[in-house]
Amino acid sequence: MSELVPGGNLPLPEGAVTVRVAGPFDVSALVTDESGKVGGDADFVFYNQPSAPGVRLSGDTLTVDPRRLREGAVRVTVVVSPADPATPLGRLPVPVLEVTRVGGGPLARFTPPRPRQETVLLLAELYRRGDGWKLRALGQGYADGLGGLARDFGVDVVDETPATTEAGASVTTGPGRPASAPPTFPAAPASRSHRFPAAPPGSPEPCPRAAPPTPPAPRPAPSSPDLTTFLTLVNSARGRAGSPPVTLESRLTEAARAHASAMASAGRLGVEGADGVSVFQRVTATGYAYITVGEHLVSGPRNPAEFVEYCLRTEQPRRTLLDPAFTHAGPAYVSRGRSGDTYWTALWARPLTTADLTRTADEVVALTNRERARAGLPDLAVDHHLAGAAQAYSTDMAVRAFYSHTSPEGTQPWDRAAAAGSTRRSIGENIACGQRSAAEVVEGWMNSPGHRANILKPDFTHIGVGFAGGGPAGTYWTQLFGA
Repeated sequence: MSELVPGGNLPLPEGAVTVRVAGPFDVSALVTDESGKVGGDADFVFYNQPSAPGVRLSGDTLTVDPRRLREGAVRVTVVVSPADPATPLGRLPVPVLEVTRVGGGPLARFTPPRPRQETVLLLAELYRRGDGWKLRALGQGYADGLGGLARDFGVDVVDETPATTEAGASVTTGPGRPASAPPTFPAAPASRSHRFPAAPPGSPEPCPRAAPPTPPAPRPAPSSPDLTTFLTLVNSARGRAGSPPVTLESRLTEAARAHASAMASAGRLGVEGADGVSVFQRVTATGYAYITVGEHLVSGPRNPAEFVEYCLRTEQPRRTLLDPAFTHAGPAYVSRGRSGDTYWTALWARPLTTADLTRTADEVVALTNRERARAGLPDLAVDHHLAGAAQAYSTDMAVRAFYSHTSPEGTQPWDRAAAAGSTRRSIGENIACGQRSAAEVVEGWMNSPGHRANILKPDFTHIGVGFAGGGPAGTYWTQLFGA
């Protein structure tokens, strides 16, 4: 089973899959075409409308069969919101997505960053790619409820109590959500209530679960690992693929060892350890700043040869190991007590330099302007005030481990732009996390209706881009638009 991070994706097998989010949440889905819009209100699957062609909602589980979707459908977006609308997502457990093949085993699991002010999360999407379908983890939040999200996707929504914002503001209050007056979603019918399923007749009363026994303390493998052998095997494979060699970096190795130990202690693989610290936070805690990063989190291989062999025979791990963008590596594995199970963390990165940061921001601007040119719109010019604000915000999200258009202090994009010296009359913002390149992040924004609307807004004339590595998601991106 794959553990996904925001922006991560994997191919889906043919046939139907189930998508489950257990807990005090409402699960819904939006079926969209190439335009990013629904074909009609029937494409919104939720508690009051639990089915559409190819999609069925039953309790906390969606069953999606891409072969049976309506004609023209290319994407199914999975959405979660609190079952009790009065309870913010930030006060609930983190919604965990579990994807399983119908009639088969588990395929993927995704734990998004903990929500803060958001009231709705776009948790994942199933999308057509060529002749097949893929799953992409999102973890993007909306701050104005299901109504704002549904309207962005083209669902007719009746406003009940229009809100107001600062005059002249055109800012996203959810990911890519331009909101001059965020709508509210109509209240649920009075007859609707939400409760967890009752125990079947005759079932014993539920009782508190005993705390699991404390697992044996992990111990480093004797060679932890044989770094010379590891490097020789890796660079031999990279050479055959035409990729430049990597060198070992002690800070990456330190972070890898800490994360492998955390996984061994918990007895499970995960981007975030039982201590609540992500593998990316462990990297930045060592003082290593990166412009791009990759990771292998693997259990089973007993030595470097078995680990590299596993990576080379598996598609996504092979791509990471051979990625020509990486220049540094740091591997470690730890055995779990008497069981002898091994937990590997291998980190791959390219260090952050001023030149790389400038190049990455320039690539985002160039790709954004290419999309505008395709729509017949003029290029956006770089504004250094907007760029400074965008860079500061990406860094803030990475350092303080949050992901929202609203900062923990309550500042909005226009506040941050003004504080950086911008005098633009209208401000828009796109944010993203988890993507590993400029091309990947712009593609993701263009595949999201709200983000796309900001990129293609005719009124915008200027742009600033920010990027930072770290935090629970690994990478944080910001686009600020101004007019």
